[in-house]
Amino acid sequence: MHTLTFDSDDLDRTEDFLSRAYAKMRIGSSTPESSRARISRSGLGPITVDELDLDFEMSYAVTPLNRICLCVVHEGTIRDHVYQGVEDSFGPGDVVSFAPPTQSYAGRICGARYNITMLDPALLDQVAATATPSVTEPVRLTGHRPHSPAAAEQLRQAITYVRDHVLTEPTMTRQPLIVSTAAQHLAATVLSTFPNTALTDPTAADRRDAHPDALRRALAYIDDHADEPITVADIASAAHVTVRALQYAFRRHMDTTPLAHLRQVRLSHAHRELQAADPHAGTTTVTEVAARWGFFHAGRFAALYREAYRRTPRQTLLDD
Repeated sequence: MHTLTFDSDDLDRTEDFLSRAYAKMRIGSSTPESSRARISRSGLGPITVDELDLDFEMSYAVTPLNRICLCVVHEGTIRDHVYQGVEDSFGPGDVVSFAPPTQSYAGRICGARYNITMLDPALLDQVAATATPSVTEPVRLTGHRPHSPAAAEQLRQAITYVRDHVLTEPTMTRQPLIVSTAAQHLAATVLSTFPNTALTDPTAADRRDAHPDALRRALAYIDDHADEPITVADIASAAHVTVRALQYAFRRHMDTTPLAHLRQVRLSHAHRELQAADPHAGTTTVTEVAARWGFFHAGRFAALYREAYRRTPRQTLLDD
């Protein structure tokens, strides 16, 4: 995990910091004598989550970030935000994608407090695919506003949880499966929130490829690599099919999804580890076991565990 903080009322220092933390940019203010900027960042692997408090009016012109940049406005406004073909303004409660990773953008911060979450665009390719799998064409967002208020709220909650419960917990950030699972969860939530180029419905070729042999290869790969930070794209590659064909095969033959099956396999490993632990030694905790197997939401882990084993994880741990 990496963190950084910044607190300054010097506009030149703020511009230098922002250029190093995000991308080369120019900023300005009509009140340079009163330009307090406070920024804190926590990051893990391909994700960074920043909280920014700019209590003055600041113009910005930013070169391409080459990352997906999500913004959640807490207070104040962001006005005259522009990039190619788009001009918009954002206020409290808005959840937006600032600009495509390869495009510059500009606008004005007006006494705003907001969250910036950035992630590697390649994460989208790990959980989805475009219509032409034979062509190297990355999945991309095609709109900056969410489909609906409900979709915006779902993404806001996902960002908040990653910030407050994954990036702040050392036991979480040390686990490779947590990093992978949290990143894939956030990427999938982004795709379900914004218009994008991912094609989720299987093509005729996908349906043809979704045969039992492909499913067996996928299941074997999951069993052999459940303790590693694998993605849906990794499983599809091992099965020699597209992501869509893989998803269709699991839905058709097992009435589930690849990630749901991977989660169940990891749950069974966590179950066996809790069973094998010495309850009197005090060296094993439910939280640590859950994190080791990629479960970053304690409540969700407990619910899944109770559904599968009709008891709580703690009951299994303490059972002589």
